[in-house]
Amino acid sequence: MPTYTLNTPLTDADIEKLRAGDVVLLNGIIYSGRDAAHKKLMELLDAGKPLPFDLKGASIYYVGPSPAPPGRPIGSAGPTTSYRMDAYAPRLHALGLKATIGKGKRSDEVKQAMRDNKAVYFGATGGAGALLSKCITASTVIAFEELGPEAVREMKVKDFPLLVINDAFGGELYAKPKLDD
Repeated sequence: MPTYTLNTPLTDADIEKLRAGDVVLLNGIIYSGRDAAHKKLMELLDAGKPLPFDLKGASIYYVGPSPAPPGRPIGSAGPTTSYRMDAYAPRLHALGLKATIGKGKRSDEVKQAMRDNKAVYFGATGGAGALLSKCITASTVIAFEELGPEAVREMKVKDFPLLVINDAFGGELYAKPKLDD
């Protein structure tokens, strides 16, 4: 499988070269957000208010990190199960979101939104939150501080290891094999 080093914000050209099963080392700024934060993002959009970050080319990591230990920008930062954000993802992809990061399968609606909007779904290794946190060099809460670990954070990542689970062309790492009749 090919390995790509990509920098955020992601572009259509970045997304077009990726296929399910490819490895990506991601660098730059990503944002955290779980279901409570996504609900608040939808409320902002419904009210015609700006989001706390620009969705164009953005990547959202489904994570609720633990508190940062002394000398570190963040605590353990393992991925959350992604289907909990499936009700929100298509709208965000339509507004320019290029990548989501989590674990588990995505709904058919999310996979269609990725195809329609040239976006991808990256898998991060579940159970490896302490190791993944070492790739996060800075973390700042930028919205919804009242949500604690589920607040939206702007995080700077360096060589954040990811696997393309769903690509923009309908490729899927979890796809069921087709059996001959």
